[in-house]
Amino acid sequence: MAGPNEGTTNWPGRHDEFSTTRRELLTGAAAFGLLWAAPTLTVAAQPDSPLETQVNNYVQRLRRQGKVKSDERTAWSVYDFTRRTKLVSINEDTPLQAASMIKPFVALAYFYLVEHSGGRVRYTSETRNLMERSICHSNNWATNRLIDLVSQHSDRRGPQDVERVLKRNAPGIFQQTRIVERIPAGGRTYRNLASARDYSRFLWALWNDRLPYSAELRKLMSLPNRDRIARSVATIPNSVHVYHKTGSTAHLCGDMGIIEAHDRNGHPYPYTFIGIIEKKNRAQPYGAWMSARGNVIRQVSDIVYRALREQHKLA
Repeated sequence: MAGPNEGTTNWPGRHDEFSTTRRELLTGAAAFGLLWAAPTLTVAAQPDSPLETQVNNYVQRLRRQGKVKSDERTAWSVYDFTRRTKLVSINEDTPLQAASMIKPFVALAYFYLVEHSGGRVRYTSETRNLMERSICHSNNWATNRLIDLVSQHSDRRGPQDVERVLKRNAPGIFQQTRIVERIPAGGRTYRNLASARDYSRFLWALWNDRLPYSAELRKLMSLPNRDRIARSVATIPNSVHVYHKTGSTAHLCGDMGIIEAHDRNGHPYPYTFIGIIEKKNRAQPYGAWMSARGNVIRQVSDIVYRALREQHKLA
């Protein structure tokens, strides 16, 4: 039986994110923002999803063992692009602290301005360097500089302009996203929020080239760094490609991304993986807590990869 933080809701059924009929109807949409205005296009896994049950049982076992505490809540999401199926949906609609996982959203807001500015806002090598520092190296100064650039070309209201740009252009994606603060000194950012479902919708659109500069954003998110999805996960081979962003504070350990795995013949099998652990009370000691919760995310990623390896005969 699911506990208070993990579990499923009585969802209507497991379907692909866009059925064939819907995809055909929406192909000719005049504006991408209109396409994403329909929140019913993304659904959750059925309560009898075997993989979701595995993930939920594992987290519940950790709770019973005291390895996930009572003041911690978690969210998990897995979407299989090949089968167009949501496999795991646990607390997907709960807004949680975003920490540095918000950084690709900031970059996307800037790309929306570039796309719609008629040449007034440009994507330069300097801006590209800021994005690389922000996303790959998780540099907070670079992120704040990007927030300032978005604001300068918008309503000059600070971080709220990033949220406004995102929701104006893709309201169906960023439904539980709240961006209200720059990243404070020391990286103690606790007020920006997003849900696992928002990350899932974002990653779906990113992979399917439904966002401006999708290829560039994927490239930025695939630059080598220490992820919690594939690195140090025993079952996942080094041949996989990872597009991701971590988030880390004394209250948050998370990672959201796309794993591009391959079968034994080299055919790609991409899927999304989102794992978030939020702690109400400040973690002490921080380093030990972050390491332990990062390993929880890796273990869940291992469970997911094992299941998909069997289904798709992955390498």
